[in-house]
Amino acid sequence: MLYFRQMAVKPNEKILVADDNPDVLDLIVQQVLAPQGYQVATAHDGAAALQLALQSPPDILVTSLELPGLSGRDLMLALRSQGYETTLIATGPRGADSQALQAFRLGAKDYLGKPLREAELVASIDRALAEVRLRREREQLSGKLAAANQQLEKRVRELTTLAGIGKAVTAVTNLTHLFGRLLDAGLYVTEAEVGWLVLAEENSNKLVLRAAKNMPNLSAIRVNQPWDDGVSSLLMMSGEGLLLSGPALAKLRAGQVVKAAVAVPLKAKEKVIGVIVVGNRSGKPFGERDQAMLSAVADYAVIAIINGWLFQAMEARVANLQRAYEDQVNANVKKSAEVDRTAQQLKGPLQHMRATLEPLVHGQMGAISARQAEAVHAVLDRLSALDAQIDALRAAAPAAGPAAAPTRPLPPNGGPAGRP
Repeated sequence: MLYFRQMAVKPNEKILVADDNPDVLDLIVQQVLAPQGYQVATAHDGAAALQLALQSPPDILVTSLELPGLSGRDLMLALRSQGYETTLIATGPRGADSQALQAFRLGAKDYLGKPLREAELVASIDRALAEVRLRREREQLSGKLAAANQQLEKRVRELTTLAGIGKAVTAVTNLTHLFGRLLDAGLYVTEAEVGWLVLAEENSNKLVLRAAKNMPNLSAIRVNQPWDDGVSSLLMMSGEGLLLSGPALAKLRAGQVVKAAVAVPLKAKEKVIGVIVVGNRSGKPFGERDQAMLSAVADYAVIAIINGWLFQAMEARVANLQRAYEDQVNANVKKSAEVDRTAQQLKGPLQHMRATLEPLVHGQMGAISARQAEAVHAVLDRLSALDAQIDALRAAAPAAGPAAAPTRPLPPNGGPAGRP
């Protein structure tokens, strides 16, 4: 026979009493446990006790060692083999030391001799209950400590992840690659399934999709094309993050892609330059912690995006300078060639005039008067000065590089230049 009694108010501990003697059951249940309001189950044989213990494990089992069918020893052994932590109190003949010793070896916390004495029974159950409550408190504290450790480990992982994200994304200068890395980071810290990143066009409110992860294969979804999900435009105006799910999200175009979403703005100072949105197709909701983590990624994103823009501007500036340098080099080469060609054209007649006059000075074409000789010498000196000026002009012509080579100035009298 098997029956269960729910007693009035008080403790939460459940006690199972197994004994084939109705008088013993009445003593334990009606006189000791019932007045204290414990939840009590009783069984008249070992099989019934085992069935009830497996269905609803008791905190304390008070069992006779001599039960019909499945004995109390077998009952205790069966519970221990199943890993149950029930506190066991065995009952048996008074003075039967061998049975008491056997009960303790099977895991019993106490052995009570029959006929049972109320005071001994109350003291034994009180000790067992104290142990049960202490074990329960220890398990609760262990659970709280484990939960706290898990939260702490999660926070450490989050901080480590954010630090790694910061190092990774701020070192990326290719914007296409950068957008993908940022979106990967957003999915990682929020454990989301789907995500996209949009930026506002410069001098325009138009939003453009710059990156997408795990999006459905729809013809309307194209990277670097105008984008309107119904969420991003709200954040562009408000500058505040959003947690969305259920009917509120279903009314927006983003609700066609995900059933739960978290979105944060990308803010450079007070200006919103874009939005990151991540979501779950399964409908698993996001919390404030997810929004905070995604906001941290967004802060890194703004730094990285601005760095990328500055790097692109710097690359464009370098390219312009390189083109200007090459244009200057080409112009210098052309000018230098023109100067050299002009110098050659000027030197030809000068050399011809010198070759004509020098024989007169040396008397190779007959004697000339002193006055004529002086005039010829003056002309030759002037020719030498002109020749030196042509050499100086050639030296002053621009070199192949953008900076012209330094030149030596002509002497004040227009004669040949000397060494500095």
